[in-house]
Amino acid sequence: MDERLIKPGLPQPPSFARLSDERLYRQQRLAAAFRLFAHFGFDEGVAGHITVRDPEFPERFWVNPFGMYFGHIRVSDLVLVNHQGEILEGDRPINAAGFAIHSQIHKARPDVIAAVHTHSLYGKTWSTLGRLLDPLTQDACAFYGDHALLDDYTGVVLDVSEGERLARTLGNAKAIVLRNHGLLTVGHSVDEASWWFITMDRSCQSQLMAEAAGEPISIAPEIAQLTYSQVGSHYMGWFSFQSLYEMIVRQQPDLLE
Repeated sequence: MDERLIKPGLPQPPSFARLSDERLYRQQRLAAAFRLFAHFGFDEGVAGHITVRDPEFPERFWVNPFGMYFGHIRVSDLVLVNHQGEILEGDRPINAAGFAIHSQIHKARPDVIAAVHTHSLYGKTWSTLGRLLDPLTQDACAFYGDHALLDDYTGVVLDVSEGERLARTLGNAKAIVLRNHGLLTVGHSVDEASWWFITMDRSCQSQLMAEAAGEPISIAPEIAQLTYSQVGSHYMGWFSFQSLYEMIVRQQPDLLE
């Protein structure tokens, strides 16, 4: 991260004296992310899941109940599951494909606090091309050299071995294009992972529109790399989410219940 971009007085991710406070914070961010995804139209059918590690028990994660509309999810609706698929809190089932994918990502990447996958329109459309995003815009540069491609499709991911393969392909990147399927993003917080998904889907939309209109001009590699250092950091992912969180909580305060 270019420290010149961090101005005095900018908010910073909070720290917590008690694990219970950190757990509630992560749950509130998770519920808000689902409401925002409904707001942005990333809520098609029953597909889609966002997970966040529990701060006290990192081998467990919180996730949405299977089949519950994103726009209705509250903190009290979230389900806690372990890496064996056992539901520890909550009284509703979870998405089997979501478990197969997210459990393996959380296992493979100790640094990942949250992971996001939905069947967003532009993400799944872009995925049919079997390509990585080009650095066409400043926003797309957040993914320059930092996203992967799973270049085949083998059906709904219901087996953890497929989740393992996805996690291997993701490697240390912040995002992956799943061919004929959609996008998946990860981060050091729910805020970061969710922002990467939002802006990645928009970058897919932007490139699809640009290529439909003509021959877009890519940003030069050295400038794309510089821009990545300015907009692609963990902090910028977290910070970019904050105004959206404030907006959705003001509009839909019941998500905190």
